[in-house]
Amino acid sequence: MFAHLYIFALLTTVYGNPAPNRTMERRTATNVWPTAPTTSSLSKAMTIASGATFTPPVAYTRFDRGSGACKGQTEGGDSDAVFLLQEGATLSRVIIGANQAEGVHCLGSCTLDHVYFEDVCEDAITIKQTSSSAVSRINFGGAKNADDKIVQHNGAGTVIINSFYAENFGKVYRSCGNCGTQFTRHVQINDLWAVNGDVVAGINTNFGDTATIRTTQVDDVDDICVKYTGNDNGDEPVETGSGSDSKFCLYTSSDIKQL
Repeated sequence: MFAHLYIFALLTTVYGNPAPNRTMERRTATNVWPTAPTTSSLSKAMTIASGATFTPPVAYTRFDRGSGACKGQTEGGDSDAVFLLQEGATLSRVIIGANQAEGVHCLGSCTLDHVYFEDVCEDAITIKQTSSSAVSRINFGGAKNADDKIVQHNGAGTVIINSFYAENFGKVYRSCGNCGTQFTRHVQINDLWAVNGDVVAGINTNFGDTATIRTTQVDDVDDICVKYTGNDNGDEPVETGSGSDSKFCLYTSSDIKQL
């Protein structure tokens, strides 16, 4: 008995008092998603201030922009997003519903933590950070039904995608191929589970982009990494090849598990 009390006291000292509803967090990509307990339809994009973290009072609340917000692949702007994240902002434990056009726009470096997109309209996440040293992180979430892209990287710097589930998509990640201002961009993808899609990562080799991919499992995905020649005049970028190499698409066969 005394041994049990000692162990309990030690665990309490190290980890804090146990909460009755505390659950073990899964730290790998999973296709088991949370169920939204309620829905909040926003009349305009919600801005998360620089350095702030937004977690809804009820975890995994579904946020959208109301019925009819999705206009297919019509390109939208910041005003069409559900959330606008300022520099250093974090969005945590929310579900983005189908009634939206643009999902989340990161105006600077940002973090998405356990954010799930039920039905992507145009793009799920747009990265607009402008510093070459900026890093945005997408952790422990997922996206379904993206006809085009899940992560659209229009700005500079690096995007790190960890433990993410993607299903029915065009591209998980795309470095902008024809933005008016172009940058060198990098993506790191770790522990991705991708099902029924075209491309995991698309990058512009002429701008020095890289895609580093590790511990990824795919099922019915056409290409892991596709290379393009990008431009800044709005023309459709030219595809120049696909597959791993030692300079741009950085992965080996052991990094990819075919399901």
